[in-house]
Amino acid sequence: MKKDPRTILGDPLITEKNHELREEQNKYVFEVARDANKMEILQAVQEIFDVRVTGVRTIRMKGKKKRMGRFEGYRASWKKAIVTLAAGDSIDLYAGA
Repeated sequence: MKKDPRTILGDPLITEKNHELREEQNKYVFEVARDANKMEILQAVQEIFDVRVTGVRTIRMKGKKKRMGRFEGYRASWKKAIVTLAAGDSIDLYAGA
């Protein structure tokens, strides 16, 4: 059963470091579903943004420990993907803004 690309690919992560990756190396960083694999992420990015993907790297981010007063808990763990696009391709992250 094929997954919907919109459920695999989450929001783009916009930070200074990710902006430098985008400008210098044509790499984009997204939050993705925790159960998504590299091939599913590759196909989702190509289908949604109509670009050619040359590589996908994934990282599992552990939830951070947080406190509220005397109560402790953890934020949810999540997964991010660094997607490398072919030369000449780009994604407009601010199109919907």
